[in-house]
Amino acid sequence: MQTGAPNDSDEIWQLDALKVVNMLACREVSPSEVLKSVQQRIEEVNTTVNALPTLCFSRAFEMIASSEASDKLSKSLLKGLPIVIKDSMPVKGVLTTYGSRVFKDYVPDFSDATVCKIEASGGLIYAKSNTPEFEAGANTFNEVFGATRNPWNTDLSAGGSSGGAAVAVATGMAWMAQGTDFACSLRNPAGFNGVVGLRPSIGVVPMGPSKWPFQTLSVAGPIARNVADCGLFLDAMAGSDVVDPFSSLPSPGVFSIAAQRPLRPKRVGFSLDMGLGPVDTSVRQIVTEAAHQLASNGVEVVNDYPDMLGAYQSFRTLRALQFATIWGHLLPDYRDVLKPDVVWNIEEGLALDSKTIIRAERLRGGIRSNILKFFEHHDALILPTSIVPPYPLAQRYVETCDGVQFDNYLEWMAPSFAVSLTGCPSISVPCGFTTKNLPIGVQIVAPPRMDKKLLSYAAFAETVLGTRLSRPIDPIAPSFDKDEVLSITATNP
Repeated sequence: MQTGAPNDSDEIWQLDALKVVNMLACREVSPSEVLKSVQQRIEEVNTTVNALPTLCFSRAFEMIASSEASDKLSKSLLKGLPIVIKDSMPVKGVLTTYGSRVFKDYVPDFSDATVCKIEASGGLIYAKSNTPEFEAGANTFNEVFGATRNPWNTDLSAGGSSGGAAVAVATGMAWMAQGTDFACSLRNPAGFNGVVGLRPSIGVVPMGPSKWPFQTLSVAGPIARNVADCGLFLDAMAGSDVVDPFSSLPSPGVFSIAAQRPLRPKRVGFSLDMGLGPVDTSVRQIVTEAAHQLASNGVEVVNDYPDMLGAYQSFRTLRALQFATIWGHLLPDYRDVLKPDVVWNIEEGLALDSKTIIRAERLRGGIRSNILKFFEHHDALILPTSIVPPYPLAQRYVETCDGVQFDNYLEWMAPSFAVSLTGCPSISVPCGFTTKNLPIGVQIVAPPRMDKKLLSYAAFAETVLGTRLSRPIDPIAPSFDKDEVLSITATNP
């Protein structure tokens, strides 16, 4: 992975977000120059990876041209740094498809609370990143824009559902990109693309309006090239909004400060699978070596993990319930155009009875109790981000791992969605490469509401492992026709 400090010959799009924000603050560059730099980079590489299907540069340039807005930018946290928003997040006046043909022409007249917070913090929105339909799946493809390709090997999956966001950051088409995480959607694509993805605690980043404002599984969060940039972006996203009943108001700058102060955890639990299923051999080797490196640098690493019994049953039920609550109204009119995974989730949710939901909530409660007890004796939990390296793009989801066959598109995500059930913050940090030069991420989990400590632990791990992406990568020469529209066979999950 490319390393080294910035130098005078670097293009603006190559620099870390913190560096660019400091340059904006000192007026070494203008927001317009920064925008033009990333616009040029998009023209160079986006056709190869298809990460940013919707561009709205005119909106960003108009914001700069307004003297009132320009004055606000100069006093803001991000100072006019360009930001990418996931296509599942409404942005006023910008095409927002949710990756679905149902919404292929939808232009909302409002912005999500997350977007409002980013813009209030001085972020200039210039693009929407690709996502699978309604964020269903850890492979970013849809029938509106096609598939997003992994820049480390364009024949492979970028992960998901924030795949477009992670690819944009990895290739220099974005300094930081907003994503969301339900099962693994910030962490998995970060791991697959060699960048950092943080799933915050519930309520840190406000979301909404929503058909289910009281849901507690899906969160919005940052993807960035390194931990320090991730902390800066979390500060820009965090805050309170009346549309989100769980949102709260943190102290200004706390996450950025924490992310720049590496903290060595004293004692961490380590597990490759938490008893939830198989793990690919290459992932086992690389993540185990990362754990050994942490141990060699003064961290007590013990083979221990909380009991996650019932995680799959609980998550499958609660995920189905959320899909039915938020998207179930579309099924009667649009069944034929929704992808099978979405139909499956909605139908499962509509068919749930009270006993099944009660059982799922009780299982979740037990898992939460178990991890709280675990954190009484451990500062953090270390896991693989994903159980496999990036897999073939034309494969809808991971069907087998280490000889184990999966029945549906959810099962292979178990180590990450089990963490989602707990409500704990979790971050994916690059930790190494396979023999085929594919990035692997390590997942660090901290106690609930300990997002600041998590960032400091991640900064320590990033320093020890020495695998941060300090230069964006150029996508490997594609083995496909750039005009090709990828068709991934749709079968029942």
